[in-house]
Amino acid sequence: MNIGVVIRRVRAHSGQFLLLAALTLVIALLVAGVPRVANRLADQGLREHLAAEPGARRDLTWTTRPVVDAPPASSRAADLDRFQQRMPADVRAAVAHRWYAAQTPGDLVTGPDLARGNYLVQLGLRATPGIETTGTLVEGRWPAVPPDDDAPVQVALAADVAGRFGLRVGSRLRLAAPDPQHPSTPLTVVGLFRPVDPADGSWDALPSVLQVGEPEGDGQPFILVGTVAVAALDRLAGQGRPISFTWRYRLGADGIDVRRIDQLVDGVQRLVRASTATDTELTQGVDVPLREFSRAVTSARTLLAVIAAGVLATLAGLVVLAAALAVRRRRAEFVLIRARGGGATTGLRRSLAESLLVVPPAAGLGWLLGGLLPGAPGGTGPLAVGATVLVTLALPVATLAVPSGLVGRRDLGRLRPSARRATTEAALVLLAGLAVVLLRRRGLTPGTVDPLLVSVPALVAVAASVLALRLYPWPVRLAGRLAARTRGSVAFLGTARAGRAAAATPLVVVVLAVATAAFCAVVATGIEDTRDDVATRAVPADALIRGDRLAPDTGPALERLPGVRAATGLVDESAQRLATDALGTDARLRDTSVLLVDGPGLARTARAAGRDVPVPGPLRDARPGDGPLPAVVSPAVAADLADAGLRSAFVTVQGQRYEFVPAGTVADFPLARPNTSRYVVLPWQALPRRDSPPVPTGFLVAGDRLDAGALRQAGDEGQQRYQTGGAVTGRERPRGVAVQTWAQTRLRLGGGGANGLLAFGFTTGAVAGAVLALLAVAFTVLAGARARGEVLSRLRTLGLSRRQWRGLLLVELAPLVGVSVLTGALVGVLLPVLLTPLLGLAAFTSGTPVRVGFAPGTVAATVGLGAVALGFALAVEALNNRRMRLGEVLRLGEES
Repeated sequence: MNIGVVIRRVRAHSGQFLLLAALTLVIALLVAGVPRVANRLADQGLREHLAAEPGARRDLTWTTRPVVDAPPASSRAADLDRFQQRMPADVRAAVAHRWYAAQTPGDLVTGPDLARGNYLVQLGLRATPGIETTGTLVEGRWPAVPPDDDAPVQVALAADVAGRFGLRVGSRLRLAAPDPQHPSTPLTVVGLFRPVDPADGSWDALPSVLQVGEPEGDGQPFILVGTVAVAALDRLAGQGRPISFTWRYRLGADGIDVRRIDQLVDGVQRLVRASTATDTELTQGVDVPLREFSRAVTSARTLLAVIAAGVLATLAGLVVLAAALAVRRRRAEFVLIRARGGGATTGLRRSLAESLLVVPPAAGLGWLLGGLLPGAPGGTGPLAVGATVLVTLALPVATLAVPSGLVGRRDLGRLRPSARRATTEAALVLLAGLAVVLLRRRGLTPGTVDPLLVSVPALVAVAASVLALRLYPWPVRLAGRLAARTRGSVAFLGTARAGRAAAATPLVVVVLAVATAAFCAVVATGIEDTRDDVATRAVPADALIRGDRLAPDTGPALERLPGVRAATGLVDESAQRLATDALGTDARLRDTSVLLVDGPGLARTARAAGRDVPVPGPLRDARPGDGPLPAVVSPAVAADLADAGLRSAFVTVQGQRYEFVPAGTVADFPLARPNTSRYVVLPWQALPRRDSPPVPTGFLVAGDRLDAGALRQAGDEGQQRYQTGGAVTGRERPRGVAVQTWAQTRLRLGGGGANGLLAFGFTTGAVAGAVLALLAVAFTVLAGARARGEVLSRLRTLGLSRRQWRGLLLVELAPLVGVSVLTGALVGVLLPVLLTPLLGLAAFTSGTPVRVGFAPGTVAATVGLGAVALGFALAVEALNNRRMRLGEVLRLGEES
């Protein structure tokens, strides 16, 4: 076939081929570019996920036990290379930093400066090569090798640690001997330093060089660590002191291929198993965050595949519509070819040549543009080739459907479809039902993409559109009969044309596009709402303060802080044993957490914070009485009490025993400890009077723009007042309170990890679905533009005004657009109900199942999209009529 002739035909129908090329370019761009963007977002999420983890959860650490007569410390540094070479390739490539250290166990240390402050201190000595580059001297110098065995061992301390105990450069210390057979060791402080970057992983070894280990109780020492030269440890080893060695490797996201996380975790597990047969012990926690991230990425990729299937199916429908529209515009040309003796395949060969000239170059350009996007390639080359072949064949296949001669009116529809069409539609509905059944039975295999199961949303959308568009002519024709009895022709003509189902076929693509957009919106809304619920269960106010025991007047002190509107106390005690009587007879049930809350105070504080926290009636309405306390228990506790035949039980709270009776069962009570299924919640306001009433261990706070530092200070002061108030003096030193805000909890749930990939999928699916829905509406308008132009041209000669024509078009298109948008929205709501339990979305909500529903925002978005689609249809029709003058349309129609 002459290439020049093909080029001229393409130029003659440039608009149609330009549309086909644009769709091809978009498909190739999505196939090539979306996996790259997904991989880039996954890499970025992995960096954020690991950066948020403490050092202990990112390190592989080999340690030896402290041994006497250990090998020279300087010789063991070379084992850094040996351990790394023994790692599997994936693990070895992920190592970003590594450190070596040798140290002695802590022993009591004495000296004049410590005696002045009456400090009891235990000091360990550590040699860390390279500390001179990670620390900055504040005073003195770095430790050196002692000139002789009788000289004191030179030690450097962190400036903040030394200042707390009054130590300075020149301080003389004496380290106690490890056993009575060896003498004590003299020490001298020769330098004070500060870290260049405290977050540098070289400072993460425990016990910390930069911080003081607080005493665990009265009479216990402070824990300090000083740094010495490597050769000094060899001298200490010669004096009989045990030495231990540590080789630590930190994994970094830059060396981890997200697509091979499972292989990396398997490599770490092999290292753990191999270390059990050696004299070194491997400790690691990196497999936990990597598994968490892998599950989240797998769920996000599966969801992205479902969304991509809907978008690509919509684009495929648009390609079919574009090919059908092109062939319809050239129907007379192909009929003439057959009339002049052309074979059945003549038109097919002509269309194939034209498609080969347009589609492959457009696909190649789209592939190149997609390859420019940042990120690792997704291996979608075969998919791109297959899509290009199918798009290339769309126009030739559409040409085969052209009848061999002239046909009658094409705008007439029948209530009873042809046998071929009925069979096709029934097959589509049955295929969708079969896919749903398979989906419910087999589910989605993590890490793999099953083409049939991932295409379930597209199949369900197509099946629903077939059913809806097959049923909708009946009420429209009924409306047409009613319109026939009214005055005016606009309503009658509009409903008559709207009732012809043949004109509604392109709107199947609208249903598919709207279903994809609605699916993304509903699932995204469900995840956000579930995250709100999770955050509210953890912090049912604006902030939660947890500590040991706080003075009762801490609540009023908190309410005096700026921005605080309300504060209520609570008591939280874990691992309590239930008793069967007041004497404390063990009920032989598992340990149970006990919560003591003021029901009205909890409701008031939650309401002041704007949180929807339902407080059960037994907690809210309980009042002091002589009987057992009404309690709210978890289902596990209720079942255990029922199995034991106990109608009531006793529980101990801060040394006082209280009897309770289960008055309600709640599966997820706010403030319950994470990962616990056993708890008892008692109403604080109903407690009987005792000589030693409970004191709060925490407070819920409601307010605006709360200062976490001020809340922490008020909590610490409350703990201090309780410890020194003379009521009960705790044996252990109180640790600082923990302040957890609702905003921080919510931000942690919605930030980092694979959430960027998830947001990308939702945004892409929603935007692409809405845009493609409008484009499908434009195709619907253009498909019937010629017939409407002829009708309008004749009606204008009968006196139809321009305003009446707009009303006629509105009445004609409103039922079609409305039914398709509504059907797509309903399918978009139904799909999450089917798919959400199988997509593993709980990985994004801290293990809580995602709840989905038709939210008011989705309703408003659906109505808005329908209105925009209808307005867009009117605009496309007006633009098309302006381009094709009505008189010419009428003459062309008469010629055809």
